[in-house]
Amino acid sequence: MSRRIYNGMLLAGVSVALGAIGGYWFAQQHLQAMPSAATEASASAAEQRPVLYWFDPMFPQQKFDKPGKSPFMDMQLVPKYADAAGDSATINIDPRLTQNLGQRLATVKRGGVASNLEVVGVLAFNEREIAVVQARTSGFVERVYARAPGDVLKTNAALVDLLLPEWAAAQEEFLALRRNGDAELLAAARQRLRLTGMPVALIAQVERSGKTQPILTISSPITGVLQELTVRAGMTVAAGDNLARINGLDSVWLAVAVPEAQASVLAIGQAVEARLPAFPGEILGGTVSAILPEANTNSRTLRVRIELPNPDGRLRPGLTAQVRLTGAAEQELLWLPSEAVIRTGRRALVMLAEAGGRYRPVEVRLGRENEGKTVVLQGLEEGQQVVASGQFLLDSEASLKGILPSAIPAAKELQP
Repeated sequence: MSRRIYNGMLLAGVSVALGAIGGYWFAQQHLQAMPSAATEASASAAEQRPVLYWFDPMFPQQKFDKPGKSPFMDMQLVPKYADAAGDSATINIDPRLTQNLGQRLATVKRGGVASNLEVVGVLAFNEREIAVVQARTSGFVERVYARAPGDVLKTNAALVDLLLPEWAAAQEEFLALRRNGDAELLAAARQRLRLTGMPVALIAQVERSGKTQPILTISSPITGVLQELTVRAGMTVAAGDNLARINGLDSVWLAVAVPEAQASVLAIGQAVEARLPAFPGEILGGTVSAILPEANTNSRTLRVRIELPNPDGRLRPGLTAQVRLTGAAEQELLWLPSEAVIRTGRRALVMLAEAGGRYRPVEVRLGRENEGKTVVLQGLEEGQQVVASGQFLLDSEASLKGILPSAIPAAKELQP
């Protein structure tokens, strides 16, 4: 009897265990079926949303017509749905968050934009104030005065004494005719001395003293710096040989390099202010005397020559100067603060602020920049507001959302 009871109880336990196992299996199958159904429903809903294109958030300007892996980054392409097209051109930011982002707006204005330019220059000799001293006839160097390159000379400062045999013979002939008393022959002989290159002062000295003057003292014709002295005592010189070269100091050149992008600011006769570290607190005035026709291909700059007066001779070539070129302000130009511009290398963008906390990237074509103002040639209108601080955060958000800036029409080609 006890064995029968034991068998009955064992059978009942096995039945309960089998029932529990069957229930657990059924529950697991039901639970696994539920997410699959949800996933399929979600996928079905996603398939029903029309997709405009797929894009890589890191390169939103590139669009793809089918899903897959990005050729730029190791990530899947993101779909851009048609029902989100209404928000695809702008970014919405809660106005309460703009202060936390440090955002600041600026207004596009129309008015005068100055054409001032700050550059650095170096003083140089005025190449127009050069005196070259030459021998007018052949002779010998009797004496060289104590001069050396770099000396500052006064006008008529003695340089060398030359012994000129040819001039001495011509002077003897002239004095013989003078003793003869024939006025016409004397006038002809005097003219002949001039044609040999003899200075008028030397001819007058010979006629006044009645003696030949075989030694001629060569002196500096101007006040300036002795650049070259090419003779020594005992040398033989021929007609046309260079004896010395002197550079005047009445004025100096200020050579500056102006970026080619600022070429429109330059003009001949333009007023210039120069500040030299050698003379702190002083402002020297000058004018643009020349804009050289050839640009520097390495630095992409134009060479400009400014002439500064130097009456006291204290401006020395080689000194540096901070130069300000002042031009007339052009009126009725559309401009915005330079800090609002986002330069990508190939184009310039701004974040245009719209009503309701919306922002839109806009491509602009810019003109010159001066004193924190940049001229707008195309892309904006007067009175519009742009983001002047915090625009880079908005630009990054626009890139992540695949929002492309509104482009401006390509510039028309000039017809020949």
